[in-house]
Amino acid sequence: MPRPPKGRAPLLQRLIVQPESGAALGAAVVFVFFSVVTDRFLSPLGISTWLDAASPIGIVAIAVALLMIGGEFDLSAGVMTGSTALVTALLAVQAGWNVWSAVLVSLIFALAVGALNGWLVVRTGLPSFIVTLGTFLALQGLNLGVTRLVTGTVQVSGIHNAAGYSSASAVFASTTGIGDARIQASTLWWIVLTIIAAVVLVRTRFGNWVFALGGSPVGARAVGVPVVRTKIILFMTTSAAGWVVGSCDILRFDSVQASQGVGSEFQYLIAAVVGGCLLSGGFGSVVGAAIGALTFGMAQQGIVFARWNSDWFMLFLGILLLSAVLVNTQFSKRAERARR
Repeated sequence: MPRPPKGRAPLLQRLIVQPESGAALGAAVVFVFFSVVTDRFLSPLGISTWLDAASPIGIVAIAVALLMIGGEFDLSAGVMTGSTALVTALLAVQAGWNVWSAVLVSLIFALAVGALNGWLVVRTGLPSFIVTLGTFLALQGLNLGVTRLVTGTVQVSGIHNAAGYSSASAVFASTTGIGDARIQASTLWWIVLTIIAAVVLVRTRFGNWVFALGGSPVGARAVGVPVVRTKIILFMTTSAAGWVVGSCDILRFDSVQASQGVGSEFQYLIAAVVGGCLLSGGFGSVVGAAIGALTFGMAQQGIVFARWNSDWFMLFLGILLLSAVLVNTQFSKRAERARR
């Protein structure tokens, strides 16, 4: 058998050291399985359905992946989707604001919370797990308290009557028909944001800073990486991703519950881990996180198409998470050996 050119690793070895390889393999298995089990899975409407289910997870998962590669966590990402949707809805419905103004204020709110999370983590030295858990609880209480105080209930609805709804809905909640398929705006947001984040991570100086932070914060600071600024930006990015999902949800469904998004943070983390991110930081892939979210969507809707009990989905998540951790650990070890 001819040997590969000197200095160039075999194709299989190059694939193995890529963080997203395990996620791609898992997604392929899920895709083939449900394609065989149910006919609806590969129909145009079926494909658009599981893409729609994956897109909100994918939008936030790519930001969570960047943060995890940088060595941090954000447990407030899920509740942030509900908080930003509530800010938009309360301002537009209760205060009579233009929807675009309400959406802009909710973005500023999200960025401010993200900046606070990052600043607290850097300045106090507390684990990001603890800091963002506190933010999660604070936002959850704020969502419930303010919504009930203003509306007397735990729900806000009727944003479709506000000024500016039509144009804002076209950006965040439009539906594009392609044959029998129905492609939601959130799916397009997911694709575009994945491409942007992937380019930033692997083609820019900022991406190098992110990997350096996750690999060795002390070493990164020693070589001139702006640790404080980079971490704050990463937390702000995660909050901004939550704002995108929250905006898509409120403008698409016309209502928001005070408890919306609670529990979703674990789905984002699992998607990032499935996509190749290590819990210890310094290793991972934005594309892998997107593939991890795609696996979620395919499995979730595949179970529905097959008419199985949806309780089996949680079993699938547990097995998927444990398998991903084991595979990612082995991939990272191989990648480390390949660099030497």
